[in-house]
Amino acid sequence: MRDRRLVLASGLIKEFDSFRAVDRVSFEIMRGECFGFLGPNGAGKTTLMRMIYCFFPPTRGVLEVFGMDVRKYSSQIKGRIGVMPQEDNLDIDLSVMENLTVYARYFGMKGKATLWKARELLNFVGLGDKERLNVQRLSGGMKRRLVLARSLINDPELIILDEPTTGLDPHSRKQVWDMIKEKQREGKTLILTTHYMEEAQYLCDRVAIMDSGRFVRIGSPRELMEEHGGSLEDVYLKLTGKRLISETGYALEERGNGSPIGNL
Repeated sequence: MRDRRLVLASGLIKEFDSFRAVDRVSFEIMRGECFGFLGPNGAGKTTLMRMIYCFFPPTRGVLEVFGMDVRKYSSQIKGRIGVMPQEDNLDIDLSVMENLTVYARYFGMKGKATLWKARELLNFVGLGDKERLNVQRLSGGMKRRLVLARSLINDPELIILDEPTTGLDPHSRKQVWDMIKEKQREGKTLILTTHYMEEAQYLCDRVAIMDSGRFVRIGSPRELMEEHGGSLEDVYLKLTGKRLISETGYALEERGNGSPIGNL
């Protein structure tokens, strides 16, 4: 029987010199689910994601993706993952289409089949009429959609989305949400970090609330809200004493002393 676990972590630690960014976390991510990591800046979310897609090696502990150890099989794992990073790290010297076809070469993709795939993805993200346009002429929302399309060029089994809608207006954010949901309906597994609690509630089957490199609680958004009351941000406040980034992008106060959190 095929193992339903796509990602398995046990006692996972990541240290940078004397700083421990991820501190003994254990979790499983199942095939076909959308799993979210929630927490303030500095909680360890991005570091954890980067270990999953083999950008950082773990310091200690077990981390397996597709049943393979990330330390031993990083190349095989990377070929089956799509990554949408926080930054719009597109090549500004290339057109919209070229940003996809050049990136596809990293996966050994070329020729007419790649062009067909790229056009399919551009149509999927609503940029089918922009393929010859230089990326510098795209709006912020269009750039985020192009980065999403690029993350899908290799038809990945696992899609990693690191704050996919940060900085977008509500309409553009909803467009990206709908595209992400469509990929899950196709059977893809998704891992998400976000500061927007309504995003996590809409997209995620389960979330892990993080603080200072550790997991505070794992559960579905509904379970957590029913257990602790209020919104997901209320749940986080109750469990950690801190608020997440607000909808306006400003960090809210820490409970008790009213001091600003800033970029933790």
